[in-house]
Amino acid sequence: MQDVKIIARPATDRLGEGPLWSVREQALYWVDILSQRLHCLHPSTGTLRHWDMPEPIGWVIERGQGGLMAGLKSGIYHLSLEPFVLKPALALEPGRVANRMNDAKADFAGRIWAGTMPMSCDVPAGSLYRVEPDLSFACVDTGYCVANGPAISPDGRSLFHTDSVLGNVYHFPLHGDGSLGKRELFLHFPKDWGSPDGMTFDAEGGVWIAHWGGSRISRFLADGTLDRSISLPASQITSCAFGGSSLDRLYVTSASEGLDADGGQLFEVDCGFRGMAASLFAG
Repeated sequence: MQDVKIIARPATDRLGEGPLWSVREQALYWVDILSQRLHCLHPSTGTLRHWDMPEPIGWVIERGQGGLMAGLKSGIYHLSLEPFVLKPALALEPGRVANRMNDAKADFAGRIWAGTMPMSCDVPAGSLYRVEPDLSFACVDTGYCVANGPAISPDGRSLFHTDSVLGNVYHFPLHGDGSLGKRELFLHFPKDWGSPDGMTFDAEGGVWIAHWGGSRISRFLADGTLDRSISLPASQITSCAFGGSSLDRLYVTSASEGLDADGGQLFEVDCGFRGMAASLFAG
């Protein structure tokens, strides 16, 4: 039986997203995109901090040399928190002012895979980008309404990516040089499941996907078979990441935007699996 804990906080998130467990800090980072805020929780002490951002923030990724990379509406930034310094690094879509960054992950080679999407969420204006450690980049796929949840398999040979509006989770073969093979449909969410949102792999190769509008997270096997689901007391579940000292806690974010009641909580789930340490950006 899974244990679900709501982490007590002074306020809930409008659009909680992008959970990231820092092994070196033993802390959980996540963002509230619409409130333009970055959170950090140290579970061992219960210490919770936040930093306000100048525009919507979709994600942070740790750098190998220290500090963070942050995906804001206008592009990717170098971010230092002590002291707070935010410095532009890369504008992926300088001509698309109606777009924003939404979700990203680093792979084992230290590259960033980042999705963009329109603020309106209703036109296929988003794309998937590969960002190299030297900040050169390439658009590797396009036509997304809500680009979501990049996740890299434990063997580093597969990249999963989602268009939440279409309900599709895609699989790409990921080659050592960073090139992608042909995009294939991994699975499609039926309407009564909600929409696929953020996701992460466990160490055994199962992929955990958040159900926006579905009040749960689910684990899927390599062939797309539904292995198990865990219900949560919120409808708009947005993303998940393994953390804790043994990487056996699944932290789950949610959103309250547009709701009269539930939403915006941060959950800690004992799901019976362990995850992998998040990869660092090599730049």
